[in-house]
Amino acid sequence: MNSLTLGNFELSIFSDGTYLLDGGAFFGVIPKTMWSKKMAPDARNLVTSGLNSLLIRTGKQNVLVETGMGNKLSERMIKFYGQPAQLLTNLAAGGISPEDIDIVINTHLHFDHCGWNTIRKDGKIVPTFPRAKYYAPEGEWKYARKPSERDAISYIPENYDPLVQSGQMTLLKGGEEIVPGISVKTFPGHTAHMQAVIVRSGGDGSHISQNQRDVGHPRIACYISDLMPTTAHIDIAWGMGFDLYPLQTIESKKQYYATAIAEKWLTVFTHDHEKPWAYVEKDDVGKMVARGI
Repeated sequence: MNSLTLGNFELSIFSDGTYLLDGGAFFGVIPKTMWSKKMAPDARNLVTSGLNSLLIRTGKQNVLVETGMGNKLSERMIKFYGQPAQLLTNLAAGGISPEDIDIVINTHLHFDHCGWNTIRKDGKIVPTFPRAKYYAPEGEWKYARKPSERDAISYIPENYDPLVQSGQMTLLKGGEEIVPGISVKTFPGHTAHMQAVIVRSGGDGSHISQNQRDVGHPRIACYISDLMPTTAHIDIAWGMGFDLYPLQTIESKKQYYATAIAEKWLTVFTHDHEKPWAYVEKDDVGKMVARGI
């Protein structure tokens, strides 16, 4: 478990495990001779992808960003991706039970980001986190009801429809503050309505010295989701083959970096199993680099 302090908040990474993805799909149009230097594939051209959820302890509430792949995949999907299903076990090891979660935020509704939203119990689909208020992008949910043939496999209605129908899930327009210090912002590209989760604590951060930031006490963190799934994807032009709108991915990255680099945001990576968070910076020749903490 990775943890750090952000003002009055405590941030911790909890993993649902790892799974294998086709390296070509993970890096889109980037040649293998380039991406394989950053992420080594196996003999079948598969690379290891993490399933990182972010737990934010505010002192009053426990906020969980993303719920991994879950345990409801079909046999066909399990053949493709496996089904690690480790999130609840890892939360329990950290002293967190499903009843301890007050808020769940989904950045979008692909199966590997909201799988533990619900579980099967006594033949019914029920919320995994019974006390929690759930949040997800409204546009994403509307699209998920009638996805294209290209990405229909990415959506499993059992992960979200029962929560919307019961009123336990609130659908977001984009830009809302969920609780003080935790808000969402739309960064289209991977999907049209994917939202990042931005965490700010301690006002404008003026009470935090530059030295504190340099040793791992950020004032702002952002769970950027699949805009940049790993540290290997931080270059402006490095996107995934899964992105529905690759040119928008580039523009969203530019928009994100314009603020995140200047203000030294800590970026949280959803699929990086080795480095779940880092500061993204430009080196002396303008190349993007990820500096760990």
